[in-house]
Amino acid sequence: MNRLIKLFSIIAFLLCTNVSVADSIKLAVTTSFNNSGLSDVLLPKIKSDTGLKIKLLVVGTGQALRLGAAGDVDAILVHSKRAEQKFVADGYGSHRREIMYNDFVILGPRFDPANVRHAESIQEALSFINNASAPFISRGDDSGTHKMEVKLWDLSNFNPEEFGDWYKSVGAGMGASLNISASMGAYTLSDRASWLNFKNKSELAILFADDKLLFNQYSFIPINPTRHKHVEYKLAEKLENWLTSDTAKSLINGYEIDGQSLFKFNAKQK
Repeated sequence: MNRLIKLFSIIAFLLCTNVSVADSIKLAVTTSFNNSGLSDVLLPKIKSDTGLKIKLLVVGTGQALRLGAAGDVDAILVHSKRAEQKFVADGYGSHRREIMYNDFVILGPRFDPANVRHAESIQEALSFINNASAPFISRGDDSGTHKMEVKLWDLSNFNPEEFGDWYKSVGAGMGASLNISASMGAYTLSDRASWLNFKNKSELAILFADDKLLFNQYSFIPINPTRHKHVEYKLAEKLENWLTSDTAKSLINGYEIDGQSLFKFNAKQK
């Protein structure tokens, strides 16, 4: 009887204080964002400021978009503009909100057998790698990074499907792809944030960067509640408001590794 009274007391307390399990939200994020370490900085502050408990699903952009389309998450944070715009146009996302950016870089062995560090454009850098048949690791996982890599090869007038054994598609996340590149002494495309937070650098180094084509925008997309009525759209709005706040700006711009900034906040106020 005493246990029953305690149970009713707890239920009454929860009802009176308006506590709800609805303060939990599922957010699909890219492996590159998670590998950067920024999520470890943002999530505790989000919880303390808003009460939101965020369950991260760490996947590539392509998989994040599929989870969103199926209504398996409440929002996504991804980095492939064309795919994001189509996702919203198809009615799966309510809108797309840019949050922050960094850039992509070409990594490779320090001795640089393809002379990539002497390239004057990303197209020339990839041409050097192709001409040398130098080992190249592709994520091959339909992630934002993989989509960008395919786009860059196309802009350089190359088709990866026609490459030889030097081009290896590994179907892995950013961290795993960097580990494979380090172990093989191979070239690869990475976002700068993941690279700076990567511990097993071995003989790898940034050999090409700072081309305008390597711009890497991250955007937040709430799942459309008219498509999936069960999604926590109000909580996604709450999260979006925080991600575009001055607090988020300060944390994102201030996040550094070895004195180097990893992201630049560029969210616009509504």
